[in-house]
Parts: sequence; C-alpha cells; structure tokens
Amino acid sequence: MKNYQSRYSENLSGRETSIGRRASGVDYIWTKSVLLNELKNDIAKGGASKGIYGAKRQKWLHNYVKSIAIVLGLMGSLFLLDSLMFSFIQSMNLQNGSSRREQTVLEDKRVGFVHGEKTPILMHGRLLNLASTALAEKELRHDSSTMWGEPYKQASAWKPCADKTSTIHQGKRSESSGFILVSANGGLNQQRVAVCNAIVVANLLNATLVLPKFLYSNVWKDLSQFGDIYQEEYFMNLLKDEVNIVKELPLHLQLVDIEAIGSLITDADIIKEAKPTDFIETVLPLLQRNGIVHFLGFGNRLGFDPLPFELQRLRCKCNFHALKFVPKIQEVGSLLVRRLRKYDFALNQLDKQLLGNFIPNNPSKQKQPSTVRSKYLALHLRFEIDMVAYSLCEFGGGDNERQELQAYRERHFPLLIERLKNTKLVSPAELRKLGRCPLTPEEAALVLSGIGYRHGAYIYLAGSNIYGGQSRMQPFTDLYPNLVTKEDLLTPNELAPFRNFSSQLAALDFIACATADVFTMTDSGSQFSSLMSGYRVYYGGGRAPTLRPNKKRLAAILSENGTIKWSGFEERVRKMIKEEQRVRARGFGRSIYRQPRSLECMCKGRN
Repeated sequence: MKNYQSRYSENLSGRETSIGRRASGVDYIWTKSVLLNELKNDIAKGGASKGIYGAKRQKWLHNYVKSIAIVLGLMGSLFLLDSLMFSFIQSMNLQNGSSRREQTVLEDKRVGFVHGEKTPILMHGRLLNLASTALAEKELRHDSSTMWGEPYKQASAWKPCADKTSTIHQGKRSESSGFILVSANGGLNQQRVAVCNAIVVANLLNATLVLPKFLYSNVWKDLSQFGDIYQEEYFMNLLKDEVNIVKELPLHLQLVDIEAIGSLITDADIIKEAKPTDFIETVLPLLQRNGIVHFLGFGNRLGFDPLPFELQRLRCKCNFHALKFVPKIQEVGSLLVRRLRKYDFALNQLDKQLLGNFIPNNPSKQKQPSTVRSKYLALHLRFEIDMVAYSLCEFGGGDNERQELQAYRERHFPLLIERLKNTKLVSPAELRKLGRCPLTPEEAALVLSGIGYRHGAYIYLAGSNIYGGQSRMQPFTDLYPNLVTKEDLLTPNELAPFRNFSSQLAALDFIACATADVFTMTDSGSQFSSLMSGYRVYYGGGRAPTLRPNKKRLAAILSENGTIKWSGFEERVRKMIKEEQRVRARGFGRSIYRQPRSLECMCKGRN
C-alpha cells in the first residue's frame, strides 16, 4: 500500500503539473495573438477613417483600454492559478518524499533492531578477547599456518579403485528372485546411504531393484525424487553388471497390496546394523514367495561388518561413483565453486566427479596469468535447533533458552521426553565434559583461531539455520567477517529452481564443501559430515584436509577459559586437530562412507 500510494502521488503530481502548465500556456498564447490581430486591424481601420470617425475615436479608445485591462486581469488570474497549483503539487511531493524518507528511516531502525534485538551470547568471553588480539597481530606477520594441507604424507598413498567391476553373482542376473522396492526417508545424506545399502541387498538376494523412492517428510518438506537429484541412466548403467535395476515394477505387480501379502518391511522388522544373514533368513523367503518386498525407511539397516569383500566394494562404488548429481545441480554448483575460488577450471578428481563438464579442465584463456585462485574453508556448523534441543545441553542463554528448548523437545521429541521420565538425568555440565554438546559458533571460531586461520580467511557456511541467529553468529563474524553462504553467492534467479527443495539445496552445499581447500566439521556424528569427510578422503589425493575437533578434549580446554594463556590454547587445539587427522585404515565395524581407507574401497600404493 505504501508503494502504491507513493507511485500514485508521484504520477498524479506529474500529470497535474504538466496539465496545468500546458493549459495556461496555450490560453496565454491564444489570447495574445488574437488581441494583436484585432489591435492591428483596428488601428488600420482607425488610420484610414481618421477624418470620418474622429468623433468616435475617444469612445473606441476608452473601450480598448477597458478590454486591455480585462485581458491583463484574466492573464494575471491564470498565472496566479498556475503558480498556486504548482506550489500545491510541489508541497504534496515534498510531503510525500519526507514521509517516505521518514518511513525508510523507521524501517532501517526496525531492521537494525531485529538484527540487534538479542545481545551476543558469550560463554568464553576472555578467550574471544585473546583470539581477537592474536588475529590482529597475525595480520602483520607472514602466514605460517600449515592447515591448508594434509599434515601426513601417508594420506596420498591411498587411491580410489572401487569402480572396478565385481564378478560376484555374474550369470544370475537373468534369474532374479523378485523385485525390491525402497522408500528412503530423511534428507539428502540419509537417502544416499539408504540407496547404497539397497544396492548391496539387491545383489546379496539376487533381486531386481526398482529405482528408489524418497519419502516426503514434514521436517524436510521436499518432494524431490531420485531423478531430481541423481542421473538415473548413469546410475543404472554403471551398476548394471552387479545389479539389475529398473525404473518401474512390471504391470502385474503394480496393483498388488504389498502390506496385505506381508511383504512390507519397516525398520522395526530389521535390526539396526543387520548382518547379511539377517536378510537371507528374513527377507529372501518373502521375496521368493511373493515376488516383491518393500523396504520402508532403510537408512542404516545394513551393518558394515562382517560383509564380504565384493559387497563392501559395491557399496563404495555406489556412493563414490554411481551417484552423480543431475546437470541442473552440477551447473549451479559450478557457479558456486567458481565464485568461491575466483577461478574457472577443474583442479582435481573431486571437481570432475561432482561438476562433470561444467568446469573446464584447462584454465580459461581469458584469465590473466597473474590471477591468484582464492582458497576457502568450508564449515558445517551443526547448531540447528533440533540438534541443540535433543542434546539436553545448555549454551549460556539462561532461563529463556531452557524454556524455549524444553518446549521444542515436548513438541518434536515426545519419545525423548518419555524416556527421560524413567532415566536418571545427566547434568548439562556433565554432558559438556563428556563431549556430547554441539559446538556453538563461538567455539567453532575459537578452534579456527587456535589452529591459526587469519582474520581475513574466506569461509563458506553450509546451511544457515543457526539457532539463536545473529546473537549466536556475531562472536564468529567478529573474528571471521568473510563468511558467505550459497544465498550470498548465487542470485535469486539462480537459486529459484531449488526453492522448496531442501535436498537439492543440500546438494549445492555438498559440492561447495567437498571441493573446498579445507573442510571443517563441528559434529563428527552427523551424516553430512561423515559422508563429506569420506568423499574428500576418497577423491582428495591427500590434498583435501578435514578438521575434526574432539569435543571431549575441547571441552576440557575451554573449561580453563578463565586462566589459560593464548599460547597454551593454540598448542593444545593444534595438537588435538592434528591427532584427529592421522592416517588410519578403517577399523572393524566403522563406516566405510566416512573411512574409505580400506582395501575393499581404495588401493594402497607407494608415497
């Protein structure tokens, strides 16, 4: 309404001003010309008839002067009216302009109030002050930080090789035991795990897999299906020698009531981290009897060990090779990476796998040789309200924060509330000591400054729904102001095709984090961080470091906020991070998605 009124006032005032001036000008010119013609004619007539009409001259002059006075009076009135109209309209414009300026000022103040309505919540104020001083001093010195690379040379000894075709079960593809349907739940990363597990189970049971479906969630609110995120034909062709994959069920099975025939299998029917024998004993008989089974959920229903070598390799092949993003995601992902790096060519296998042909292999000829590619650090800051509330920790927000988080738990986690009624509660302070609390943005900034990243470090933030908003992020941005998100780097038009599709937006974050010079996580238990760190190990060639704080050790360091010296803080944080970066082969039962350094997934060569 404000904009409409403003435009209406401006348009109206413009029309009235021009109309008023145009009308008065025309009237003035017309009157003057008529009078001049009449005057000339009358004078001519008077000169010629001077002798005859001398008696009438005095009367005529009297009438003429009277007419001139009337015309001049009329002209004066018109000029006065024009002037009054112009002044009135101008005053209206000034008033409207003043009103708009005042309203703009009020809006600016209101925006400022929204951003500043909560004062920053600090838990480690003294350390933040020390960090700020240290970063200011570092700007004056040469950057000696080694955290833009892997600290251990052994990391480059492991090479990707899961794409080798398996020979297991070849010859049985024409004798399928039935069809497997999978409806995966969760977000992008949970669905990815479910798809790879489904591939392995289909191979294990010698079944035909129908392209997985993705369930709609009230949390994610995303209608995306497999083909909206991944390249279907590429997926099917790459895995065709190990698994028979089709897009749809045959007609005679499409109308079958799967639940009625007992072939619907939920997560309650299969134990978490189930073994291959569990599927052979429970699922295979249903498949052979009914010709179809439907897995509903299926995120983490297949364990990592014990699993035959070829099945483990197939799992890796699916995750690291078969799941390629569709061109729409690759194209916008390449724009994101180009703007982060300020360069437009592929650097490594990570780029080629994730971006396809949308970043050229050779530097653009249009680029100046002196252009320097910018390095950037990607941060997955797992501090959303669901994570914060479920942790049962406290984060310095006082009674308001406790009440807010408790209300969220009661609304979204009723099973947790019931369980807590029959469980001895662990205090928030003890949970923090045990390393069970998510890192706040403030703590993440302290870790980065302790490692040695400069004040001007370029940082990409994956996701942006931080609990507490500006009040939580300000301590971070005070130390590291060069923080950007995909919303900052992509235009609204470029992001428009992904609006309301959280999984597709998450795919853009996946690309930006995977191709980053350094990836930093604050919660190693999250599915995104797990998949991301593994992806960077698999394709990084020993040049894609991941920083993973040990939350228990970090809590012990931060507990000395009141006494610890900055030099001591730096030393302990760097030691903690470096130990987490040690090059280790995957341990028994550990996720191969997160730790692919395993002979089933990667090949070990010489340094």
